[in-house]
Amino acid sequence: MDIGSDPTELVSLIAPVLRPVATGLEFFGVSVILVGVVAATIGYIRDLFSGSRGVAYENYRANLGRGILLGLEILIGADIIATIIAPLTWESVGLLGLIVLIRTFLSFSLEAEIDGHWPWARNASPGNRQSRGKDLEREAS
Repeated sequence: MDIGSDPTELVSLIAPVLRPVATGLEFFGVSVILVGVVAATIGYIRDLFSGSRGVAYENYRANLGRGILLGLEILIGADIIATIIAPLTWESVGLLGLIVLIRTFLSFSLEAEIDGHWPWARNASPGNRQSRGKDLEREAS
């Protein structure tokens, strides 16, 4: 059998391996989001008792956003793998493309909210190299 001649044969060979990988990544991505929410909430409660409410709230939002952002990145990876093994119909490709587009937009929005600027403007100015979270740490001390 010449695998290079028919791409559907290759997909049929690797689909049984990639399907559980994609499912595992989806589970892991959701788990990362849940752990991020729990860890950020515990940190928020700890910060409430040891500092100001404003700093605790800003740190909570930043840490919550980081957990969600990391989980979304993992879910996007799972979507890309799922695209490889999905039957190629216009509907399935369009649906997966839309999901990736929405998750990517959410990732960019969360990163902008956490860092205070768009991801592509990160190194636009020399004074803009630190995130808002690090600036907040300096203000708190």
